[in-house]
Amino acid sequence: MSGSVLKASQKPRVIVGISGASGFSYGVQALRYLRQLDVETHLVISPAGHLNREHETTLTEADVADLADVVYPFRAVGAAIASGSFRTLGMLVAPCSMHTLAAVANGLTDNLLTRAADVVLKERRRLVMMVRETPLHAGHLRNMQQVTECGGIVFPPVPALYARPTSVEDIIAHSVARALGLLDLDCADLPRWGENMTLMTRSNNP
Repeated sequence: MSGSVLKASQKPRVIVGISGASGFSYGVQALRYLRQLDVETHLVISPAGHLNREHETTLTEADVADLADVVYPFRAVGAAIASGSFRTLGMLVAPCSMHTLAAVANGLTDNLLTRAADVVLKERRRLVMMVRETPLHAGHLRNMQQVTECGGIVFPPVPALYARPTSVEDIIAHSVARALGLLDLDCADLPRWGENMTLMTRSNNP
């Protein structure tokens, strides 16, 4: 895809943004998967993201930083990932708050997370946003449409119950693996309908 070609000797890079919606563990799982895939990760976390880390997990800021190759301050708008000349496969925002969605939809780039997302869009790279909110009002939906029209991918982390998850961790892992698949990254343990899962016989009932 345009703007995302890397030298053969260079590891692929992915930007991971963690914003203030509930679901901090989605971003953590993404970092773990990307490490397994030998992908270089560039991480930026919003202040509200860190607040959710404290409420939802037992991880410290240092624990999360250890999972990434490079960590940037939230306000460091002059960092490498703020420039289109810094080549990446794209960016995953996991989770994505409605505040971050609105900022990206309207080109507001006063912090590094939204600036990096804006750069990914302008360079025609993949931006995957795991939006977390319900119910949705018309403003949310308009922002989702606007991001999509700009080339972004809105990917709510909807549980795939056909995979028969047995834990919250299974649900999170499946959603994150699907999201990374949109960056052309293949998580080998992802249950795939019709490939490594048995198809169910279709019932005559609607």
